[in-house]
Amino acid sequence: MQIYHVIPISIRQDLMVKPQCIAVSLKTFLSGFIITMIGSLKTNIKGLFLVCLFLISTLPAIASEKMEIRVVNTIGMEFVLIPPGAFVMGSPAEEAHRDVSELQHPVTISRPFYMQTSEVTVEQWQTVMGKRFIGRKKGTGDMPVVKVSWHDCIKFIDKLNQITGDRYMLPTEAQWEYAARAGAATAYFWGDQIECSQAMFANNPKKYDHCVSANVVAGLEPGQPAPVKSYLPNAWGLYDMHGNVWEWCVDLFSRYHASPVVDPRETHSGHHRVRRGGSWFGPGYSIRSANRAHGHPMSRLQNTGFRLVMVPPGLPEKADQSP
Repeated sequence: MQIYHVIPISIRQDLMVKPQCIAVSLKTFLSGFIITMIGSLKTNIKGLFLVCLFLISTLPAIASEKMEIRVVNTIGMEFVLIPPGAFVMGSPAEEAHRDVSELQHPVTISRPFYMQTSEVTVEQWQTVMGKRFIGRKKGTGDMPVVKVSWHDCIKFIDKLNQITGDRYMLPTEAQWEYAARAGAATAYFWGDQIECSQAMFANNPKKYDHCVSANVVAGLEPGQPAPVKSYLPNAWGLYDMHGNVWEWCVDLFSRYHASPVVDPRETHSGHHRVRRGGSWFGPGYSIRSANRAHGHPMSRLQNTGFRLVMVPPGLPEKADQSP
Protein backbone atom coordinates (compact mmCIF):
# COMPACT_ATOMS: atom_id res chain seq x y z
CA MET A 1 0.00 0.00 0.00
CA GLN A 2 1.49 3.32 -1.10
CA ILE A 3 0.60 6.62 0.53
CA TYR A 4 0.29 9.77 -1.58
CA HIS A 5 -0.19 13.38 -0.61
CA VAL A 6 -2.23 15.30 -3.15
CA ILE A 7 -1.25 18.96 -2.92
CA PRO A 8 -2.22 21.90 -5.13
CA ILE A 9 0.73 23.94 -6.42
CA SER A 10 1.32 27.33 -8.10
CA ILE A 11 -0.62 29.31 -5.52
CA ARG A 12 -0.88 32.98 -6.50
CA GLN A 13 -0.75 35.82 -3.99
CA ASP A 14 -4.51 36.32 -4.27
CA LEU A 15 -4.96 32.76 -2.94
CA MET A 16 -6.35 31.43 -6.20
CA VAL A 17 -4.96 28.10 -7.34
CA LYS A 18 -4.04 27.24 -10.92
CA PRO A 19 -5.44 23.93 -12.16
CA GLN A 20 -2.35 21.89 -11.39
CA CYS A 21 -1.90 19.13 -8.85
CA ILE A 22 0.88 16.69 -8.14
CA ALA A 23 1.12 13.41 -6.26
CA VAL A 24 4.18 13.57 -4.04
CA SER A 25 5.80 11.28 -1.53
CA LEU A 26 5.09 10.92 2.17
CA LYS A 27 6.02 13.81 4.49
CA THR A 28 5.82 16.51 1.82
CA PHE A 29 4.33 19.71 3.22
CA LEU A 30 2.98 22.93 1.76
CA SER A 31 2.26 25.49 4.48
CA GLY A 32 0.69 22.76 6.57
CA PHE A 33 -1.91 21.90 3.92
CA ILE A 34 -1.90 18.14 3.45
CA ILE A 35 -4.49 15.84 2.00
CA THR A 36 -3.60 12.19 2.44
CA MET A 37 -4.81 9.85 -0.24
CA ILE A 38 -4.55 6.09 0.27
CA GLY A 39 -4.11 3.96 -2.81
CA SER A 40 -1.86 1.61 -4.70
CA LEU A 41 0.56 2.30 -7.52
CA LYS A 42 -2.42 1.61 -9.78
CA THR A 43 -4.21 4.71 -8.45
CA ASN A 44 -6.95 5.73 -10.87
CA ILE A 45 -5.62 8.82 -12.68
CA LYS A 46 -9.11 10.13 -13.44
CA GLY A 47 -10.02 9.89 -9.76
CA LEU A 48 -6.80 11.68 -8.79
CA PHE A 49 -7.59 14.43 -11.30
CA LEU A 50 -11.10 14.86 -9.88
CA VAL A 51 -9.72 15.13 -6.34
CA CYS A 52 -7.32 17.81 -7.59
CA LEU A 53 -10.14 19.77 -9.20
CA PHE A 54 -12.11 19.53 -5.96
CA LEU A 55 -9.18 20.89 -3.96
CA ILE A 56 -8.65 23.69 -6.46
CA SER A 57 -12.28 24.76 -6.16
CA THR A 58 -12.41 24.71 -2.36
CA LEU A 59 -8.99 25.86 -1.17
CA PRO A 60 -9.53 29.58 -1.98
CA ALA A 61 -12.71 29.66 0.10
CA ILE A 62 -10.94 28.00 3.01
CA ALA A 63 -7.94 30.27 2.77
CA SER A 64 -10.10 33.40 2.56
CA GLU A 65 -11.62 32.51 5.94
CA LYS A 66 -8.12 32.04 7.44
CA MET A 67 -9.09 28.66 8.85
CA GLU A 68 -6.52 26.27 10.21
CA ILE A 69 -6.46 22.92 8.43
CA ARG A 70 -5.93 20.99 11.66
CA VAL A 71 -6.74 22.08 15.22
CA VAL A 72 -6.35 20.51 18.67
CA ASN A 73 -8.55 21.74 21.51
CA THR A 74 -7.54 22.28 25.13
CA ILE A 75 -8.19 18.66 26.13
CA GLY A 76 -6.27 17.18 23.21
CA MET A 77 -9.10 16.36 20.81
CA GLU A 78 -7.86 16.68 17.21
CA PHE A 79 -10.02 18.04 14.38
CA VAL A 80 -9.43 18.43 10.65
CA LEU A 81 -11.12 20.98 8.40
CA ILE A 82 -13.61 19.51 5.93
CA PRO A 83 -14.23 21.85 2.96
CA PRO A 84 -17.70 22.53 1.55
CA GLY A 85 -18.69 20.67 -1.60
CA ALA A 86 -21.20 18.44 -3.34
CA PHE A 87 -21.46 14.65 -3.49
CA VAL A 88 -23.87 11.82 -4.22
CA MET A 89 -25.21 10.44 -0.95
CA GLY A 90 -26.34 6.82 -0.79
CA SER A 91 -25.26 3.78 -2.80
CA PRO A 92 -25.69 2.73 -6.44
CA ALA A 93 -28.09 -0.11 -7.24
CA GLU A 94 -25.19 -2.44 -8.09
CA GLU A 95 -23.36 -2.01 -4.77
CA ALA A 96 -23.23 -5.34 -2.94
CA HIS A 97 -25.40 -5.65 0.18
CA ARG A 98 -26.97 -2.22 -0.29
CA ASP A 99 -30.25 -1.48 1.44
CA VAL A 100 -33.27 0.23 -0.11
CA SER A 101 -32.86 3.04 2.44
CA GLU A 102 -29.61 4.05 0.69
CA LEU A 103 -31.36 5.82 -2.20
CA GLN A 104 -28.82 7.91 -4.11
CA HIS A 105 -29.43 11.66 -4.21
CA PRO A 106 -27.25 14.75 -4.73
CA VAL A 107 -26.32 16.67 -1.59
CA THR A 108 -24.46 19.93 -1.11
CA ILE A 109 -22.54 20.73 2.06
CA SER A 110 -22.51 24.53 1.93
CA ARG A 111 -20.25 25.34 4.87
CA PRO A 112 -16.85 24.11 6.03
CA PHE A 113 -16.72 22.24 9.32
CA TYR A 114 -14.17 20.55 11.52
CA MET A 115 -14.52 16.83 12.17
CA GLN A 116 -12.78 14.94 14.94
CA THR A 117 -10.06 12.73 13.48
CA SER A 118 -11.04 9.83 15.75
CA GLU A 119 -13.93 8.64 17.83
CA VAL A 120 -14.18 10.15 21.31
CA THR A 121 -11.90 8.12 23.57
CA VAL A 122 -12.29 6.83 27.11
CA GLU A 123 -9.66 9.31 28.28
CA GLN A 124 -11.43 12.24 26.61
CA TRP A 125 -14.73 11.18 28.13
CA GLN A 126 -13.20 11.00 31.59
CA THR A 127 -11.53 14.40 31.19
CA VAL A 128 -14.82 16.09 30.33
CA MET A 129 -17.31 14.12 32.44
CA GLY A 130 -15.05 13.41 35.41
CA LYS A 131 -15.92 9.75 35.82
CA ARG A 132 -14.88 6.33 34.64
CA PHE A 133 -17.35 5.06 32.09
CA ILE A 134 -18.78 1.54 32.17
CA GLY A 135 -18.23 1.01 28.46
CA ARG A 136 -14.51 0.44 28.81
CA LYS A 137 -13.27 -3.15 28.55
CA LYS A 138 -9.63 -4.16 28.11
CA GLY A 139 -7.25 -1.56 26.78
CA THR A 140 -6.09 1.94 27.53
CA GLY A 141 -7.54 5.43 27.46
CA ASP A 142 -7.25 5.57 23.68
CA MET A 143 -10.08 3.06 23.24
CA PRO A 144 -13.30 4.56 21.86
CA VAL A 145 -15.85 5.17 24.58
CA VAL A 146 -18.93 2.97 24.09
CA LYS A 147 -22.25 2.29 25.81
CA VAL A 148 -23.10 5.97 25.47
CA SER A 149 -26.63 6.91 24.50
CA TRP A 150 -27.45 9.73 22.11
CA HIS A 151 -28.51 11.79 25.13
CA ASP A 152 -25.21 11.00 26.89
CA CYS A 153 -23.43 12.44 23.85
CA ILE A 154 -25.46 15.66 24.04
CA LYS A 155 -24.56 16.05 27.73
CA PHE A 156 -20.88 15.54 26.87
CA ILE A 157 -21.13 18.18 24.13
CA ASP A 158 -22.85 20.71 26.40
CA LYS A 159 -20.12 20.34 29.00
CA LEU A 160 -17.31 20.44 26.43
CA ASN A 161 -18.74 23.65 24.96
CA GLN A 162 -18.69 25.20 28.44
CA ILE A 163 -15.11 24.08 29.10
CA THR A 164 -13.61 25.20 25.80
CA GLY A 165 -15.86 28.03 24.64
CA ASP A 166 -16.08 26.35 21.21
CA ARG A 167 -19.18 25.04 19.40
CA TYR A 168 -19.31 21.26 19.14
CA MET A 169 -22.09 19.06 17.77
CA LEU A 170 -22.79 15.56 16.60
CA PRO A 171 -22.39 15.45 12.81
CA THR A 172 -25.42 15.44 10.59
CA GLU A 173 -25.86 12.24 8.64
CA ALA A 174 -24.91 14.09 5.45
CA GLN A 175 -21.77 15.56 7.03
CA TRP A 176 -20.81 12.10 8.25
CA GLU A 177 -21.10 10.37 4.87
CA TYR A 178 -19.49 13.29 3.03
CA ALA A 179 -16.51 13.16 5.41
CA ALA A 180 -16.31 9.35 5.32
CA ARG A 181 -16.17 9.27 1.53
CA ALA A 182 -13.59 12.07 1.26
CA GLY A 183 -14.26 12.29 -2.46
CA ALA A 184 -14.68 8.54 -3.09
CA ALA A 185 -17.75 7.07 -4.77
CA THR A 186 -16.90 3.46 -3.86
CA ALA A 187 -18.32 1.32 -1.05
CA TYR A 188 -15.32 2.14 1.15
CA PHE A 189 -12.95 5.07 0.79
CA TRP A 190 -10.26 2.74 -0.60
CA GLY A 191 -12.47 0.80 -3.06
CA ASP A 192 -15.22 -1.80 -3.23
CA GLN A 193 -13.46 -4.73 -1.54
CA ILE A 194 -12.44 -5.04 2.10
CA GLU A 195 -9.75 -6.91 4.03
CA CYS A 196 -9.25 -7.37 7.77
CA SER A 197 -6.14 -5.18 7.69
CA GLN A 198 -8.13 -2.14 6.51
CA ALA A 199 -10.65 -1.64 9.31
CA MET A 200 -11.99 -3.12 12.54
CA PHE A 201 -14.95 -5.38 11.73
CA ALA A 202 -16.01 -9.02 12.15
CA ASN A 203 -14.14 -9.20 15.47
CA ASN A 204 -17.02 -10.97 17.17
CA PRO A 205 -16.10 -14.53 18.25
CA LYS A 206 -19.75 -15.44 18.83
CA LYS A 207 -21.11 -14.51 15.41
CA TYR A 208 -19.07 -12.53 12.87
CA ASP A 209 -15.59 -13.93 13.48
CA HIS A 210 -14.00 -13.55 10.04
CA CYS A 211 -11.27 -11.20 11.30
CA VAL A 212 -10.73 -12.52 14.82
CA SER A 213 -7.61 -14.57 13.99
CA ALA A 214 -6.02 -11.78 11.94
CA ASN A 215 -6.73 -9.28 14.71
CA VAL A 216 -5.14 -11.50 17.35
CA VAL A 217 -2.01 -11.78 15.20
CA ALA A 218 -2.03 -7.98 14.94
CA GLY A 219 -2.18 -7.71 18.74
CA LEU A 220 -5.83 -6.68 18.97
CA GLU A 221 -8.27 -8.16 21.48
CA PRO A 222 -11.23 -10.14 20.11
CA GLY A 223 -14.74 -9.15 21.10
CA GLN A 224 -14.15 -5.41 21.31
CA PRO A 225 -13.05 -2.39 19.25
CA ALA A 226 -9.47 -1.39 18.58
CA PRO A 227 -7.70 1.65 20.01
CA VAL A 228 -8.53 4.66 17.85
CA LYS A 229 -6.26 5.33 14.88
CA SER A 230 -5.21 1.69 14.57
CA TYR A 231 -5.85 1.74 10.80
CA LEU A 232 -4.95 4.07 7.94
CA PRO A 233 -7.01 7.28 7.61
CA ASN A 234 -9.04 8.39 4.63
CA ALA A 235 -8.07 11.18 2.24
CA TRP A 236 -9.08 13.86 4.72
CA GLY A 237 -7.14 12.38 7.62
CA LEU A 238 -10.12 10.80 9.40
CA TYR A 239 -9.58 7.48 11.19
CA ASP A 240 -12.05 4.64 11.74
CA MET A 241 -14.88 6.07 9.67
CA HIS A 242 -15.32 2.45 8.57
CA GLY A 243 -15.83 0.10 11.50
CA ASN A 244 -14.54 0.06 15.07
CA VAL A 245 -17.74 1.48 16.63
CA TRP A 246 -21.02 2.80 15.31
CA GLU A 247 -21.21 6.59 15.61
CA TRP A 248 -24.25 8.61 16.60
CA CYS A 249 -25.41 11.39 14.27
CA VAL A 250 -27.67 14.27 15.24
CA ASP A 251 -30.47 13.38 12.77
CA LEU A 252 -33.66 11.51 13.35
CA PHE A 253 -33.80 8.47 11.06
CA SER A 254 -36.06 8.84 8.01
CA ARG A 255 -36.21 8.03 4.32
CA TYR A 256 -33.96 10.06 2.06
CA HIS A 257 -36.60 11.26 -0.38
CA ALA A 258 -37.83 13.86 2.13
CA SER A 259 -34.39 15.39 2.62
CA PRO A 260 -33.41 18.75 1.12
CA VAL A 261 -30.37 18.73 -1.14
CA VAL A 262 -28.47 21.48 0.69
CA ASP A 263 -27.22 20.74 4.23
CA PRO A 264 -29.93 18.12 4.90
CA ARG A 265 -30.84 17.30 8.45
CA GLU A 266 -33.88 15.40 9.68
CA THR A 267 -35.43 16.98 12.78
CA HIS A 268 -39.16 16.30 12.48
CA SER A 269 -40.02 12.66 11.70
CA GLY A 270 -39.28 9.45 13.56
CA HIS A 271 -38.04 8.67 17.06
CA HIS A 272 -34.76 6.85 16.49
CA ARG A 273 -31.45 8.61 15.87
CA VAL A 274 -29.07 7.76 13.04
CA ARG A 275 -25.96 5.66 13.64
CA ARG A 276 -23.23 5.36 11.00
CA GLY A 277 -19.99 3.55 10.22
CA GLY A 278 -20.52 0.00 11.42
CA SER A 279 -18.45 -1.65 14.13
CA TRP A 280 -16.21 -4.47 15.30
CA PHE A 281 -19.35 -6.48 16.00
CA GLY A 282 -20.64 -6.91 12.44
CA PRO A 283 -19.65 -8.00 8.92
CA GLY A 284 -17.66 -6.01 6.38
CA TYR A 285 -20.63 -4.90 4.31
CA SER A 286 -22.11 -3.16 7.37
CA ILE A 287 -19.24 -0.66 7.47
CA ARG A 288 -19.78 0.71 3.93
CA SER A 289 -19.88 4.50 3.57
CA ALA A 290 -23.57 4.47 2.61
CA ASN A 291 -24.83 1.95 5.16
CA ARG A 292 -27.43 3.34 7.53
CA ALA A 293 -28.56 2.23 10.97
CA HIS A 294 -30.51 3.76 13.82
CA GLY A 295 -31.10 3.33 17.52
CA HIS A 296 -33.30 4.57 20.33
CA PRO A 297 -31.68 7.73 21.74
CA MET A 298 -31.71 6.22 25.24
CA SER A 299 -29.97 2.98 24.20
CA ARG A 300 -26.43 2.24 25.38
CA LEU A 301 -24.74 -0.38 23.22
CA GLN A 302 -21.34 -2.01 23.47
CA ASN A 303 -20.67 -1.34 19.79
CA THR A 304 -21.71 2.33 19.68
CA GLY A 305 -19.77 5.52 20.40
CA PHE A 306 -19.47 8.92 18.72
CA ARG A 307 -17.23 11.58 17.25
CA LEU A 308 -17.77 15.33 17.09
CA VAL A 309 -17.83 18.14 14.60
CA MET A 310 -16.80 21.66 15.53
CA VAL A 311 -18.19 24.85 13.99
CA PRO A 312 -15.26 26.94 12.70
CA PRO A 313 -14.67 30.04 14.86
CA GLY A 314 -16.34 33.10 13.37
CA LEU A 315 -18.82 31.13 11.28
CA PRO A 316 -22.37 32.41 11.90
CA GLU A 317 -24.75 30.18 13.84
CA LYS A 318 -27.32 28.30 11.76
CA ALA A 319 -30.93 28.29 12.89
CA ASP A 320 -31.18 24.47 12.88
CA GLN A 321 -28.07 23.62 14.90
CA SER A 322 -29.76 22.58 18.15
CA PRO A 323 -30.48 18.83 18.56
